[in-house]
Amino acid sequence: MAHTSFFFDLDGTITDSKQGIINSVLYALDHFGIRAREDSLLFFIGPPLKQSFARYFPGDSARVTLAVEKYREYFRRQGMFENRVYPGVPQMLERLIEQGHRIHLATSKPEVFARQILDHFQLSRYFSFVAGAELNGARNDKVDVLRYALQETGADVSHSLMVGDRFHDVVGGHAVGMKTVGVLYGYGSRQELEAVHADYICQSMPDLQTTLLALGAEMRH
Repeated sequence: MAHTSFFFDLDGTITDSKQGIINSVLYALDHFGIRAREDSLLFFIGPPLKQSFARYFPGDSARVTLAVEKYREYFRRQGMFENRVYPGVPQMLERLIEQGHRIHLATSKPEVFARQILDHFQLSRYFSFVAGAELNGARNDKVDVLRYALQETGADVSHSLMVGDRFHDVVGGHAVGMKTVGVLYGYGSRQELEAVHADYICQSMPDLQTTLLALGAEMRH
Protein backbone atom coordinates (compact mmCIF):
# COMPACT_ATOMS: atom_id res chain seq x y z
CA MET A 1 0.00 0.00 0.00
CA ALA A 2 1.46 3.36 -1.06
CA HIS A 3 1.98 6.12 1.49
CA THR A 4 0.94 9.71 0.89
CA SER A 5 3.60 12.42 0.93
CA PHE A 6 2.55 15.76 2.40
CA PHE A 7 4.67 18.78 1.44
CA PHE A 8 4.07 21.65 3.87
CA ASP A 9 4.86 25.32 3.46
CA LEU A 10 6.44 26.86 6.59
CA ASP A 11 5.40 30.53 7.05
CA GLY A 12 1.66 30.85 7.58
CA THR A 13 1.14 27.09 7.55
CA ILE A 14 3.36 25.52 10.23
CA THR A 15 4.43 28.69 12.06
CA ASP A 16 3.03 32.18 12.52
CA SER A 17 6.20 34.02 11.50
CA LYS A 18 4.62 37.40 10.78
CA GLN A 19 6.37 39.46 13.48
CA GLY A 20 9.89 38.26 12.70
CA ILE A 21 9.46 38.74 8.96
CA ILE A 22 7.92 42.20 9.30
CA ASN A 23 10.62 43.31 11.76
CA SER A 24 13.31 42.07 9.37
CA VAL A 25 11.72 43.99 6.47
CA LEU A 26 11.46 47.16 8.57
CA TYR A 27 15.13 46.82 9.50
CA ALA A 28 16.11 46.43 5.83
CA LEU A 29 13.97 49.36 4.64
CA ASP A 30 15.31 51.56 7.44
CA HIS A 31 18.78 51.12 5.93
CA PHE A 32 17.48 53.02 2.88
CA GLY A 33 15.64 55.62 4.96
CA ILE A 34 12.26 54.13 4.05
CA ARG A 35 9.47 54.10 6.63
CA ALA A 36 6.55 51.72 6.18
CA ARG A 37 3.50 50.65 8.15
CA GLU A 38 3.59 47.06 9.34
CA ASP A 39 0.21 46.25 7.83
CA SER A 40 1.47 47.33 4.39
CA LEU A 41 4.22 44.69 4.42
CA LEU A 42 2.22 41.46 4.64
CA PHE A 43 2.97 40.68 0.99
CA PHE A 44 6.53 39.84 2.10
CA ILE A 45 5.29 36.70 3.87
CA GLY A 46 5.70 33.70 1.59
CA PRO A 47 7.08 34.77 -1.80
CA PRO A 48 10.83 35.01 -2.51
CA LEU A 49 12.36 38.11 -0.91
CA LYS A 50 13.81 39.47 -4.15
CA GLN A 51 10.35 39.57 -5.71
CA SER A 52 8.97 41.48 -2.74
CA PHE A 53 11.82 44.00 -2.39
CA ALA A 54 11.63 44.65 -6.15
CA ARG A 55 8.37 46.48 -5.44
CA TYR A 56 10.41 49.10 -3.57
CA PHE A 57 13.37 49.10 -5.98
CA PRO A 58 12.02 48.26 -9.45
CA GLY A 59 14.81 47.63 -11.94
CA ASP A 60 17.54 48.17 -9.31
CA SER A 61 18.98 44.70 -8.69
CA ALA A 62 21.87 46.06 -6.60
CA ARG A 63 19.51 47.66 -4.08
CA VAL A 64 17.28 44.58 -4.05
CA THR A 65 20.30 42.39 -3.27
CA LEU A 66 21.44 44.75 -0.50
CA ALA A 67 17.92 44.84 0.96
CA VAL A 68 17.87 41.03 1.10
CA GLU A 69 21.27 41.08 2.84
CA LYS A 70 20.01 43.59 5.42
CA TYR A 71 16.84 41.57 5.96
CA ARG A 72 18.88 38.44 6.63
CA GLU A 73 21.20 40.34 8.97
CA TYR A 74 18.26 40.95 11.32
CA PHE A 75 16.50 37.67 10.59
CA ARG A 76 19.59 35.58 11.34
CA ARG A 77 20.18 37.46 14.60
CA GLN A 78 16.65 37.40 16.01
CA GLY A 79 13.87 37.58 13.43
CA MET A 80 13.60 33.84 12.83
CA PHE A 81 12.76 33.30 16.50
CA GLU A 82 10.12 36.08 16.65
CA ASN A 83 7.76 33.33 15.66
CA ARG A 84 5.37 30.71 17.08
CA VAL A 85 4.01 27.31 16.08
CA TYR A 86 0.31 27.32 15.26
CA PRO A 87 -1.64 25.46 17.96
CA GLY A 88 -2.40 21.89 16.90
CA VAL A 89 0.46 21.52 14.40
CA PRO A 90 2.53 18.92 16.32
CA GLN A 91 -0.57 16.83 17.04
CA MET A 92 -1.63 16.93 13.38
CA LEU A 93 1.82 15.91 12.15
CA GLU A 94 1.89 13.11 14.73
CA ARG A 95 -1.46 11.77 13.50
CA LEU A 96 -0.37 11.82 9.86
CA ILE A 97 2.82 9.93 10.70
CA GLU A 98 0.86 7.41 12.79
CA GLN A 99 -1.21 6.72 9.67
CA GLY A 100 1.99 5.88 7.78
CA HIS A 101 2.31 9.07 5.75
CA ARG A 102 5.51 11.02 5.00
CA ILE A 103 5.90 14.65 6.01
CA HIS A 104 8.20 17.03 4.12
CA LEU A 105 8.84 20.78 4.24
CA ALA A 106 8.80 22.85 1.04
CA THR A 107 9.57 26.52 1.66
CA SER A 108 10.91 29.50 -0.29
CA LYS A 109 12.84 30.43 2.86
CA PRO A 110 16.56 29.52 2.81
CA GLU A 111 16.89 25.89 3.84
CA VAL A 112 19.48 26.73 6.50
CA PHE A 113 16.99 29.05 8.27
CA ALA A 114 14.11 26.61 7.88
CA ARG A 115 16.11 23.87 9.59
CA GLN A 116 17.05 26.20 12.47
CA ILE A 117 13.41 27.16 12.96
CA LEU A 118 12.26 23.52 13.00
CA ASP A 119 15.04 22.69 15.46
CA HIS A 120 14.18 25.67 17.68
CA PHE A 121 10.53 24.63 17.93
CA GLN A 122 11.35 20.90 18.22
CA LEU A 123 9.56 20.06 14.98
CA SER A 124 12.46 18.53 13.04
CA ARG A 125 11.60 14.99 14.09
CA TYR A 126 8.34 15.11 12.13
CA PHE A 127 9.93 15.96 8.78
CA SER A 128 11.54 13.31 6.59
CA PHE A 129 12.99 15.96 4.26
CA VAL A 130 13.43 19.74 4.29
CA ALA A 131 13.52 21.55 0.94
CA GLY A 132 14.19 25.27 0.78
CA ALA A 133 16.03 27.97 -1.10
CA GLU A 134 19.79 28.40 -1.31
CA LEU A 135 21.24 31.53 0.29
CA ASN A 136 22.63 32.58 -3.11
CA GLY A 137 19.08 32.91 -4.44
CA ALA A 138 18.96 29.61 -6.29
CA ARG A 139 15.86 27.45 -5.96
CA ASN A 140 13.70 30.06 -4.23
CA ASP A 141 10.64 29.68 -6.44
CA LYS A 142 8.10 27.20 -5.02
CA VAL A 143 8.05 25.24 -8.28
CA ASP A 144 11.83 24.73 -8.13
CA VAL A 145 11.66 23.85 -4.42
CA LEU A 146 9.01 21.21 -5.09
CA ARG A 147 10.84 19.74 -8.08
CA TYR A 148 13.94 19.42 -5.91
CA ALA A 149 11.92 17.88 -3.07
CA LEU A 150 10.29 15.32 -5.36
CA GLN A 151 13.65 14.40 -6.86
CA GLU A 152 15.32 13.97 -3.47
CA THR A 153 12.47 12.11 -1.76
CA GLY A 154 11.42 9.97 -4.71
CA ALA A 155 7.80 10.75 -3.78
CA ASP A 156 5.11 9.68 -6.24
CA VAL A 157 3.44 12.90 -7.38
CA SER A 158 0.10 11.09 -7.75
CA HIS A 159 0.27 10.30 -4.01
CA SER A 160 1.50 13.76 -2.94
CA LEU A 161 -0.17 16.93 -1.66
CA MET A 162 1.10 20.50 -1.28
CA VAL A 163 -0.25 22.33 1.78
CA GLY A 164 0.15 26.11 2.06
CA ASP A 165 -1.52 29.44 2.73
CA ARG A 166 -0.62 31.54 -0.32
CA PHE A 167 -1.21 31.49 -4.07
CA HIS A 168 2.38 30.49 -4.91
CA ASP A 169 1.99 27.31 -2.85
CA VAL A 170 -1.00 26.31 -4.98
CA VAL A 171 0.60 27.40 -8.26
CA GLY A 172 3.79 25.51 -7.37
CA GLY A 173 1.93 22.36 -6.40
CA HIS A 174 -0.11 22.33 -9.59
CA ALA A 175 2.98 23.03 -11.72
CA VAL A 176 4.57 19.76 -10.57
CA GLY A 177 1.33 17.79 -10.82
CA MET A 178 0.23 17.74 -7.16
CA LYS A 179 -3.19 18.28 -5.65
CA THR A 180 -3.16 21.29 -3.34
CA VAL A 181 -4.67 22.22 0.02
CA GLY A 182 -4.95 25.90 0.95
CA VAL A 183 -5.31 27.06 4.56
CA LEU A 184 -7.10 30.20 5.72
CA TYR A 185 -5.52 30.59 9.18
CA GLY A 186 -2.29 31.92 7.60
CA TYR A 187 -1.73 35.03 5.48
CA GLY A 188 -3.71 34.30 2.33
CA SER A 189 -7.42 34.79 1.69
CA ARG A 190 -10.11 32.52 0.29
CA GLN A 191 -10.31 34.77 -2.77
CA GLU A 192 -6.55 34.42 -3.37
CA LEU A 193 -6.65 30.62 -3.05
CA GLU A 194 -9.79 30.22 -5.16
CA ALA A 195 -8.30 32.43 -7.89
CA VAL A 196 -5.51 29.87 -8.43
CA HIS A 197 -7.89 26.90 -8.05
CA ALA A 198 -6.73 25.29 -4.82
CA ASP A 199 -8.19 21.77 -4.82
CA TYR A 200 -9.21 22.00 -1.17
CA ILE A 201 -9.45 24.94 1.24
CA CYS A 202 -9.39 24.52 5.03
CA GLN A 203 -10.64 27.15 7.46
CA SER A 204 -8.84 25.98 10.59
CA MET A 205 -6.24 23.58 11.98
CA PRO A 206 -8.86 20.98 13.05
CA ASP A 207 -10.39 21.26 9.57
CA LEU A 208 -6.95 20.75 8.00
CA GLN A 209 -6.19 17.68 10.14
CA THR A 210 -9.53 16.07 9.25
CA THR A 211 -9.07 16.84 5.55
CA LEU A 212 -5.49 15.56 5.34
CA LEU A 213 -6.26 12.34 7.22
CA ALA A 214 -9.16 11.67 4.84
CA LEU A 215 -7.16 12.53 1.71
CA GLY A 216 -4.19 10.52 2.93
CA ALA A 217 -6.35 7.44 3.41
CA GLU A 218 -8.04 7.96 0.03
CA MET A 219 -4.77 8.42 -1.90
CA ARG A 220 -3.16 5.30 -0.47
CA HIS A 221 -5.52 3.00 -2.34
